Amino acid sequence: MNNTLTYKLDTQRRLFIKKDLEELNLWISSLENFNVELDHFSAIEKQLIRDHSTLSLIQGLRRRNVLCMAMLCKYNQELTTEYDYGKTEYNLSRAKIHDKKREQFLEHLKEFNSFKNNFYKLLMKYKLK
Repeated sequence: MNNTLTYKLDTQRRLFIKKDLEELNLWISSLENFNVELDHFSAIEKQLIRDHSTLSLIQGLRRRNVLCMAMLCKYNQELTTEYDYGKTEYNLSRAKIHDKKREQFLEHLKEFNSFKNNFYKLLMKYKLK
């Protein structure tokens, strides 16, 4: 009976961690796509806009993107290790840690979307001749 309960708890723990890992992989994939978009914005800025403040915004956003990706990759390693070797119960404190990572990612997403909107507004000022 006790072995069955332990097995069920471990299965549940692994299921929750796997769910968190899948969500985390989606976040990391999004950050990789942000980097590609930033490359495109940078090329457009160099060829068309040529504004130092816009270039500085792109570089700053790229740095924050890299830092966010590093934080999420480290978290991915921790979760993978916990999934493979851990015995710690998946409880409220672990869920709060994941929620905090989600909030950090969403904050970065808002910042990136705000930048994109401002960049597109800047592009609308240019007209074809």
